[in-house]
Amino acid sequence: MSTEKIARSGTDSALREFLKSEAAGGILLMVAAALAMIVANSPLYDMYHHFLHEMKGPTLSSKLGPMTPHLWINDGLMAIFFMLVGLEIKREFVDGRLNTWERRRLPVLAAAAGMVVPALFFLAIVKDVPALYNGWAIPAATDIAFAIGVLALLGPRAPASLKLFLVTVAIVDDMGAVAIIALVYTAEINGAALLASAVILAVMYTMNRNGVLKLWPYLIGAILLWYAVLMSGVHATIAGVLAAMTIPIVRTPTSPDAEDSPLHRLEHAIAPWSAFLIVPIFGFANAGVSLEGIGFNEIFAPLPLGIAAGLFFGKQIGIFASVWIAVKTGFAGRLGGASWLQVYGVAMLCGIGFTMSLFIGALAFPGNELLIEEAKIGVLGGSFLSAIIGFCILRFAPQAEDQDSADSPDAEKLKAAS
Repeated sequence: MSTEKIARSGTDSALREFLKSEAAGGILLMVAAALAMIVANSPLYDMYHHFLHEMKGPTLSSKLGPMTPHLWINDGLMAIFFMLVGLEIKREFVDGRLNTWERRRLPVLAAAAGMVVPALFFLAIVKDVPALYNGWAIPAATDIAFAIGVLALLGPRAPASLKLFLVTVAIVDDMGAVAIIALVYTAEINGAALLASAVILAVMYTMNRNGVLKLWPYLIGAILLWYAVLMSGVHATIAGVLAAMTIPIVRTPTSPDAEDSPLHRLEHAIAPWSAFLIVPIFGFANAGVSLEGIGFNEIFAPLPLGIAAGLFFGKQIGIFASVWIAVKTGFAGRLGGASWLQVYGVAMLCGIGFTMSLFIGALAFPGNELLIEEAKIGVLGGSFLSAIIGFCILRFAPQAEDQDSADSPDAEKLKAAS
């Protein structure tokens, strides 16, 4: 491969575009969340709540009842977000930074520890209230858009290796969150609908195996799969991930993507809509918490305290400790161009659980508005603390001696060629 081609592929890297869009989307998500809090604590709250929860549409599932705007957002639009998550996971495992065990082991270890330790913190705090145990997974997920948005504010002070590490950990983290949603937060199953889902998925897989590269048959299949999964009792967003796994990918080991790859084309088509519309709408619809009548007793109630502690303490301890142990034992190499203090700062940013944590919070306590609101307080509090302190650590941490060489264009060309 020529030097010119390597340089061009590095410049046009899908990863670069991904980081840029996630950064911009993350900043927009922050704005949407802040706007939701302002509206929820203003005279507009009644209108905000009425629009999201009381306007009724058609009944697609007897379990959900009439579709409200809130349900359309959480069960419909977020299925597209989850499809993007699935596409990113497949791309990284088949043709990206997670395509070998050597590349997977550090982010997989860090993500696993970053899910288990927050759950343990949560359960330790709510141990005397069994009714809250179902919320153990709320602090287990990292919000990639929000975290990358914070990193973007740091500019060159955040080493490229840390950005890559954060993205890969968050992708593996998303895999765990999807599995938890499918396995833990599914109460009643409609056998006929589940069978229909399996048949549709089998047809899509067969199309893939037979070389169908046009996207429209898969998109029709994805819509049918979404409805079947919605009817089955499994959360409808899982359909997005399952559909993504059937989309064909053309491997491009020395360049970021291929024009004839259906997966790359669909991913690039969905990404802007997800970053700039779907996720901000979700944030605006789910982050609005009225603080009227909320004092220290409510803030430090077991549920919000357990979630906040899991995100703020559990994430940083689990991720940083696992990375440190992995490097010291030789299980994985040190992150190039980053000091240990900078690694700690990124581990702190992983405590931003916003989107997925809010999503799981609503699934953990269905129909219990009080607990859902308390869960939001915990998510917002833990995420806010993690974002502010993580930002400050990275802003004032001394740069590693090898950061300039690790972030140089020559280093990026070498990575692109390898």
